[in-house]
Amino acid sequence: EQPAATAGTPQGGTVSKEDLDAVREELREEIRAEMAKQSVDSGEWNEEFPEEKRKLEVFTLDGFFRLRPTLFTKFDLGKLPGQELFPRSPRSAAENTQSFADMRLRLEPTFNISEQVSLKMEVLGLDNVILGSQPDNLYPGDQRNLFGIFSESQDAAVDMLEDSIKIRRAYGEVKTPVGILRFGRMGSQWGLGMLRNDGTCFDCDFGDTVDRIQFVTNPFEGWYVTPMLDFNGEGVVDGRGSQGESVDLTQSDDSHGLVIAIARRDTDPVIRSKLENNQGVLQYGLHFTYRTQNWEYDGNNANNSATGFIPRDAALYIPDFWLKYEERTWRLEFELAAILGNIGNRALDVGGINDPGQNQSLRVAQFGGVAQGELKLVNNKLSLGLEIGFASGDRASGFGNYPGRQGTGPGGTTIPGDPEGPQYRCDAGGCSDNAIRNFRFNRDYRVDLILWREIIGGVTDALYVRPSAKYTITEGFDLYGRLIYSQALYAESTPSVTSRALGVEANVGVDYKTEDGFIAGAAYGILFPMGGLQEFEPLLRTELETPQTIRGWMGIHF
Repeated sequence: EQPAATAGTPQGGTVSKEDLDAVREELREEIRAEMAKQSVDSGEWNEEFPEEKRKLEVFTLDGFFRLRPTLFTKFDLGKLPGQELFPRSPRSAAENTQSFADMRLRLEPTFNISEQVSLKMEVLGLDNVILGSQPDNLYPGDQRNLFGIFSESQDAAVDMLEDSIKIRRAYGEVKTPVGILRFGRMGSQWGLGMLRNDGTCFDCDFGDTVDRIQFVTNPFEGWYVTPMLDFNGEGVVDGRGSQGESVDLTQSDDSHGLVIAIARRDTDPVIRSKLENNQGVLQYGLHFTYRTQNWEYDGNNANNSATGFIPRDAALYIPDFWLKYEERTWRLEFELAAILGNIGNRALDVGGINDPGQNQSLRVAQFGGVAQGELKLVNNKLSLGLEIGFASGDRASGFGNYPGRQGTGPGGTTIPGDPEGPQYRCDAGGCSDNAIRNFRFNRDYRVDLILWREIIGGVTDALYVRPSAKYTITEGFDLYGRLIYSQALYAESTPSVTSRALGVEANVGVDYKTEDGFIAGAAYGILFPMGGLQEFEPLLRTELETPQTIRGWMGIHF
């Protein structure tokens, strides 16, 4: 009996054993190919055919290059020399306009040793170097160009901290079955970035970098618990010369922080899915730090003996709560933080340990918060926003952003009218104010273009209200405007000593982004200063001028 005709066999005639074997093998190949097609993404297929596994990307690179042209005018507010809050031209007091451009290269390389182990870094180059600031004639050994006008090259490298490639962060990451272990030097970010800000935004200049060991766990879906150990300061360290290994000589002067962060958060794909389906997204968390330091080493002391240590006996408790709720057309977000604690001895050097005018104890009681609201209209093209922020303070002279600055009183003490200084008042007769109460916002938390960002140097001892609007003309092309009213919490902290009102500032700008990573934009700001920025002494008062700025930026994000 003749077998039925089969694919791959001749029609009719006798079929040999060899032909039957060939048909069976062809059928096996077809079945195998079909099974492979259906299960190409399955674990079984990858186990059986390892060459089909997704190839590990050993090296990835993210980052940006930024160029920022800037114009400042009248940032001295027209004050008399010596009374200005912003640096003035050393050539002439009448020269009150500065124009320049700076740049920054930020690289974030990642080396994936395996799917579970990786090394991550952040590298900065030409970090905020001003264009034209390093001509070759500034090089100490240069004898080719006697006059700067002949300079042809920017390679003096007069400031190695800015000019050189600097490895700012490097840490390892290991994915385990129960969580993610990270260890090394890394950025610190939480919530809105009001207190802890890693400074990775395109317009950032600072950024919090911590030496840390942390373990990120996900005990329940959407919940993250992260214990951390921070090495804030190790005190006196011996480099041991040519042996190459530095040694922390004593643990008594170490400052360490124990940190726990507990957060309820959704992943970005889950958030997008919920919003697209008109569902609300609620996220919140608490970041708590306990930091201590028993002794502090006086770096100016000539030896490492016991006389070189200050009995600090300090402890800080830092809770930071964050909450965010959003729907497709609106968002509410809050961050509230406090810094509480004590410093047992406020002496700044070993000579003041037993000095009744320098060794008093201090309390720390600082509070700050931000509330943001956003409403999206016109198919999400128009966004209306409102932000309110506050930072605690007290009646001590000066804002307190730079407490190490000398005052204008006897011996450099702070007196009424001084814009800066320590926020406590102690002398040999005791402490009329023994508490540091001024909360300081992170310097990379941008509120405006002029007052807080440049003139005062960060939000502290103040309240501000900022309504804003943004309109998207087309994808990647936005126009925005905002109005900022600012006032000090205590008039005694201002240069005027009598008025809390600091000013009203208006900012307008445009942002442009392309899909291939090009970023450009410009912004204009004008500040209308108010009575709080006026001088305390009548003889030093002048009519306050109106500072303005134009900022531009362009760059490549990758």
